[in-house]
Amino acid sequence: MAAFWHQRGRRQENGGLGSVIDGLGSVFDVLLANARLVLGVSGAAVLAIATLAVKRLIDRATSPRDEGDPKAEQKSLEESWQDLALIKTPPKPPKKQRREDLSEPLLSPARPLVPGEAHNPRGCSALLEAPQVMSSPGRCLTLQEKLLSHSSQLAVPEIQVSLVLQLARSICTQLQNFLRSKCPELPFGRFFLSGALLDGLEVLAADHIHLMLPVVLDAGLWSLISGEDTVVRNPQHWMIKRIDLGYFPRGCSPWDRFIVGRYLSSSVLNETLHKLLVASINWPAIGGLLGCAIHPVVASRDLKLEVKHDQVELSITLFPVVEMEDKVLLAVPPEGLVENLWLESFYRAEVSRVKELDAGDSGARQLCLRILNGVCRSQPSLHKLGGSPVTHVILHLSDTASDWAEESLADRFQQVLEELVAYLEKGVLPSYFNPKINLFSGLLEEEIDEMGFVLYRAMSEPEVLLK
Repeated sequence: MAAFWHQRGRRQENGGLGSVIDGLGSVFDVLLANARLVLGVSGAAVLAIATLAVKRLIDRATSPRDEGDPKAEQKSLEESWQDLALIKTPPKPPKKQRREDLSEPLLSPARPLVPGEAHNPRGCSALLEAPQVMSSPGRCLTLQEKLLSHSSQLAVPEIQVSLVLQLARSICTQLQNFLRSKCPELPFGRFFLSGALLDGLEVLAADHIHLMLPVVLDAGLWSLISGEDTVVRNPQHWMIKRIDLGYFPRGCSPWDRFIVGRYLSSSVLNETLHKLLVASINWPAIGGLLGCAIHPVVASRDLKLEVKHDQVELSITLFPVVEMEDKVLLAVPPEGLVENLWLESFYRAEVSRVKELDAGDSGARQLCLRILNGVCRSQPSLHKLGGSPVTHVILHLSDTASDWAEESLADRFQQVLEELVAYLEKGVLPSYFNPKINLFSGLLEEEIDEMGFVLYRAMSEPEVLLK
């Protein structure tokens, strides 16, 4: 009895669905008959495909199947997916032709086969398909090629370099003439310009330069005290001590007015020059003479001038400099209460050594240095690595890596990155000229961590630094 009611129920369901299907079939037939008139050829094609898929789904749902056959069930499910795919992805209507395209031939003449060339079985079918313009994939550049290409983008235009140097030299002359007339008792040497721009190592833009103010000291009245022997315990800083005050009392040296506790104070000298730059020099008149606007930076601890020209903007930093006992000392005191310290500069020795090594083996150290300086300048987190730290890493690496030819630029570039990461992990970068000096001593721990993280990620893909 139960089997009977089961079969009966199925017949009733089939009977009900059959009537519904018959009704839907009639509707579909009417729609298809009039679809071409209403929807056009393409619309009728889409509707026909959708109608066919729906009818197949309904037929499959109402047709009896073997419930015990899992393969039949799986096949039915796969056919349903195929039918749904027909519904979801209707063919795109053909692109409407332009009027000027109607005069062109539909098929281009086939190219005759070259002797020895294999026949392409897809050639005939390809002619029937819509023509497609296939762009051949570009060849992947090697790191070497990317570095050389990137280096050409770092070059500063010669016109810009020439204009910046002309403005800087004119300002240098005007400033020297003013100090000679305003402070004739102070024996400054001849002012001169310095920086990467003059040494061919500048990248991206000629927007900053250094103006050096030589402080001429009598070697019989002054002597140097190493920073290791002071409270700061930093070998890169020095103190300039006034000696023989018993025989040569204060006033014998024109620089005695800048003494603090028997030491020549870099801070006092900078403060005096800062007041002269801000309050005593007629910069609008000098700027009008040179065709630019010159403004001293009032809020900066450094001695800075901002120059704005129609074609360039330039920042000039002034450095009083003392040269004694083969040392080059800049009036750059560290932040804090100690105001008598002078910073030892290795810039002149760095550039001279790099150029000397390149001249000896036709190396590409300067090229590598320019690329790295460009990377550090374009990456804010790496800004403090540019210049001196990167130069010292290259000099250290030159002692162990002998092949610095341009063909090995990629290898040397990656080695410099690896060396930088290793130094950052230790937090120590010894100076090439004095291993006691740590060039990372002025960096915060957070800055070192961020630099190390950026460079560590770039070790596996150095190209990311060139973007």
